Amino acid sequence: MHVYISVDMEGIAGIATLDQTIRGGGGYHRAQMLMTAETNAAIAGAFDAGATSVLVNDSHGTMDNLLHADLDPRARLIFGSPKMQCMAEGMTSDHDVALFVGYHAPAGGPGVLAHTFSSLFADVRLDGKSVSETDVNTLYAATQGVPVGLVTGDDIICGLVDAASPTTETVEVKKAHGWSATNSLPPSLACEQIRAGAERAVRKADTLKPVELRDEWTLEIVHPTTTGAELAEAVPGSRRISDRTISHTLGSVDDILGLITVNARLAAAGVSTIVAVANRT
Repeated sequence: MHVYISVDMEGIAGIATLDQTIRGGGGYHRAQMLMTAETNAAIAGAFDAGATSVLVNDSHGTMDNLLHADLDPRARLIFGSPKMQCMAEGMTSDHDVALFVGYHAPAGGPGVLAHTFSSLFADVRLDGKSVSETDVNTLYAATQGVPVGLVTGDDIICGLVDAASPTTETVEVKKAHGWSATNSLPPSLACEQIRAGAERAVRKADTLKPVELRDEWTLEIVHPTTTGAELAEAVPGSRRISDRTISHTLGSVDDILGLITVNARLAAAGVSTIVAVANRT
C-alpha cells in the first residue's frame, strides 16, 4: 500500500495569521512545528493501516517548511519550488490513496486564510464554479487513478469536501471565526484525530474511486490588478474577459496546474509593478 500525503499550512490547528504562514514572520517557526506534527500524525496513521511506503510533498508557499530532522523517518519528502505539479508533485499511478493535510477554503469565500494557490487571486473558477486547492489537486490525483481518502483543515473546507465527496474522510481541526481568526483544537488532540482519520482512509483505500475527469475545462482566474491580467493575457490561448479576469480553455489537468502557477507569478509581478510606480511618485 503506497500512500501520498500533500501538506499545506493554513489548515493546520493553531494557525490563523499571516505572521505564522510567511517565512520570516514572528510566528513562522511555531507554525513549522505544528505543521510537522500533523504531518507525522498522518504518516503514523498510514503505517498503522498497513502502508508500505509514504511519500510526503511539502505544499505550502516556498514548499520548504517542514522540519526535516523531526519528520517520521519512515517517509520520504519532496520539498522546494517551483514544481511542475505544484502541490501534487510526485503523485503517480503507483499510489493507492492520497491524503491532504492542512488544507483550507477557496478564494472569494469564508475560511481561515482562504485562497486558491495564490493569496493574490480574488477567485479561481473551473467551468464557472469557484474551486479550492483540494478540488484541483483531486482532479490531478484522478489523472493518476488515485482517490483522495482524507482532507484535514477548518470547518469550511471540511464541509465542502463532505458535500462533494461523502466517502472522503475529513478531520476538522478548527472553526473559522474570520479570515485570520479561529477556534482551534489543541494541537495534540488534532494530531490524534488526524492519525485516526489517516488510518481509516488508508484502510478503506481499496473501496475509494477517483473523481471523474472531463475532456475539457474552462479555467478563469481573477487577478488582483489589471496589470497582472494584462501580463497573463500574453500567455498563448488566454482571453481577457474582464479588466482583471483571464480565461483559458484547457484539455488537461497538467495544463490547469501549469497556468495557475504561471498566473500566480504574473499576479505577483503585477502587484510589484504597481508598488514600484507608487514608490516613485
